[in-house]
Amino acid sequence: MEVAIIGGGAAGFFSAIAVKKNHPNAHVVIFEKSGRVMEKLKMSGGGRCNVTNGCRSIPELCKAYPRGGKSLKKPFHIFNTAHTWDWFESRGVSLVLQEDNCVFPASQDSQSIIFCFLKETSKSKVDIQINSGISSIERSGKQLAVYFEKESLAPRIFDKVIVTTGGSPRLKGLDWLGNLGHQIETPVPSLFTFKMPTEVITQLMGVVVEKALVSIQGTKFKGDGPLLITHWGMSGPAILKLSSHAARWLSENRYESNIQVNWANEANNDLVLEDLQSIIKAHPHKLITNNRPYNLSSRLWNYLLEKCEIPLTLNWVDLGKKNINKLLNILTNDIYLMRGRANFIEEFVTCGGVSLESVNMNTMESKVCKNLYFAGEVLDIDAITGGYNLQAAWTTGFIAGKLL
Repeated sequence: MEVAIIGGGAAGFFSAIAVKKNHPNAHVVIFEKSGRVMEKLKMSGGGRCNVTNGCRSIPELCKAYPRGGKSLKKPFHIFNTAHTWDWFESRGVSLVLQEDNCVFPASQDSQSIIFCFLKETSKSKVDIQINSGISSIERSGKQLAVYFEKESLAPRIFDKVIVTTGGSPRLKGLDWLGNLGHQIETPVPSLFTFKMPTEVITQLMGVVVEKALVSIQGTKFKGDGPLLITHWGMSGPAILKLSSHAARWLSENRYESNIQVNWANEANNDLVLEDLQSIIKAHPHKLITNNRPYNLSSRLWNYLLEKCEIPLTLNWVDLGKKNINKLLNILTNDIYLMRGRANFIEEFVTCGGVSLESVNMNTMESKVCKNLYFAGEVLDIDAITGGYNLQAAWTTGFIAGKLL
């Protein structure tokens, strides 16, 4: 059996290894468009490679995927985060679980994952051909003809083809799959930070809030977690999570919206009010610049006080009802204007790709082109940060590699 893997990234290598595991006698070739394989994997997680997440609950795991979550429920029963952990550990790659539930190689180096894949593909005699971009696929009886971008490369016939080309930043990059009859969801960026060029808060660049709630005013899109103030706007897991959930909405609204920040990380305003009153009761004659609530940095707390036009020389007991309400509002509903996005270079992820309506999620085989399979981000599957996007690559690659 001749098998082509189109794309030499995470999903491509995992698929190739799975094919050889299930079909030892198959001849498998990985075709990579560029001059190097696994370049994105090398950069992922800041060069440390966040291979998966510690979440073991499949319902909770599915919630991390704004696109594809429901469709991944059955696939995750076949191969999930626990299987990923065992897969790498059994091949000599020790993994560690961080406090934030992210899983990394113990070496803290993505090269450990790359070496593992290269070792496995070499051992099972998988061919790897770089500088071999694919221009199109055509049906050839029960087989598939693969055509190359380089005219010097003659078309080749395969029994099975697994497409693992990753996300395409442009719709045109998916035309070759749409031409086969697949429904294509328009790709848009999914993980990015927010630009706020008109906001004074950017002067606090470098300030980190360990726990914050963020949302887009007038929508149900939310994010939570650490928030980082940058010289261009806001970043951090809370913002990246929000960008993931609202990816398509933000694209349609040209990346301009009001961002609501809850610095207290508490959705119940009554509880925040109780916290402020507790400070007043415990430290009535201390300056409001002292005893900062929610462990906010002095730079951020002073900025918020000034934004409320509350004198920094006041004692807590002298705030008065009006100022307390100002503080309550800014702690729970501080609003900033987002105008534009910045790329999250370490983990460029797209929302969109081959519609899951065109794919049998039990086998990852195309519903419109027999013997053609998909794995990884070329599918309309994407997640928040935390190792979930790579987990989707492992899961879909493992199932596609069965070639059922």
